[in-house]
Amino acid sequence: IFPFVSVNQILLLLLVLTVCAILYNKVHQVPSALKNESVDLESPEEMEEEIPVVICAAAGRMGAAIAAISSIYSNTEANVLFYIVGLKSTIPHFRKWIENSKLKEIKFKVVEFNPMVLKGKIRQDASRPELLQPLNFVRFYLPLLIQKHEKVIYLDDDIIVQGDIQELYDTKLAPGHAAAFSDDCDLPSTHEMVRSVGMQNTYMGFLDYRKQAIRDLGISPSTCSFNPGVIVANMTEWKHQRITKQLEKWMQRNVEENLYSSTLGGGVATSPMLIVFHGKYSTINPMWHIRHLGWSPDTRYSEHFLQEAKLLHWNGRYKPWDYPSVHTDLWENWFIPDPSGKFKLTRPDS
Repeated sequence: IFPFVSVNQILLLLLVLTVCAILYNKVHQVPSALKNESVDLESPEEMEEEIPVVICAAAGRMGAAIAAISSIYSNTEANVLFYIVGLKSTIPHFRKWIENSKLKEIKFKVVEFNPMVLKGKIRQDASRPELLQPLNFVRFYLPLLIQKHEKVIYLDDDIIVQGDIQELYDTKLAPGHAAAFSDDCDLPSTHEMVRSVGMQNTYMGFLDYRKQAIRDLGISPSTCSFNPGVIVANMTEWKHQRITKQLEKWMQRNVEENLYSSTLGGGVATSPMLIVFHGKYSTINPMWHIRHLGWSPDTRYSEHFLQEAKLLHWNGRYKPWDYPSVHTDLWENWFIPDPSGKFKLTRPDS
């Protein structure tokens, strides 16, 4: 009897297990799609690549940085992170301007620039003191200010972006190149503008070729210059090549030997970059840096040409927030008035 009972018990146990298995499958088969979905939900979404854009907010021209940021933010769906670099005295004002305007939605970090890093590296020159402002040299120190990104865009504040900043970020840098710039000889349509206002677009306009140290570089004075107001930079290469140290070396040499000065076309911030990056930079699409809008209060580009441009740059003395200036309507499209009323546009009727 005992073995018979054991067999029955075993059969009963097997039956119970079979029923349990069927029930288990029915319960867990139906949500199999849900199970997959839950895995997807739990796995971290692939983050869209962040585009770091560095812009300076200088006292007296903070409205320029506001308009630049506004134009970038309004013309892209990209994940832009703005690094706003300023001096300690200007940062609170700028932060309030952003937080009390439609720009409160942007992603931004405020970075304080310490002008003490420039001590002993700038030769005082009274002819164009505005070119000696500390924030003009922020571009020299990008890896010290922006540390977690491989690729960075630096923009002067006197620009307006009409295209999608993603396109500029996608600029290809050749192996071994720490940066990409715009050649000053790149667009035939700008040549007439250059000639009409007597601008220099070669190294002769920036370096003093009477000095032996400049002649020893072996760079022809007729070599086309480039404009460092728009930079796409590779931080790994920048650090590897010790670009900041090289730039500081030429700043120091200028203090000692007066190799270039603000009486020349590009002032003191462009010249070291022309030396350090000579023959070692990639190029930016010409339509991503239409320059010279601020070189003359009279000379204008055609409206059609400017509509096609991706980025406009009012480099020169005649800024679009001042008077006189040209193509101010294109700039004012993106300007956001200062809620505190401290920054005001200079206009003939103001």
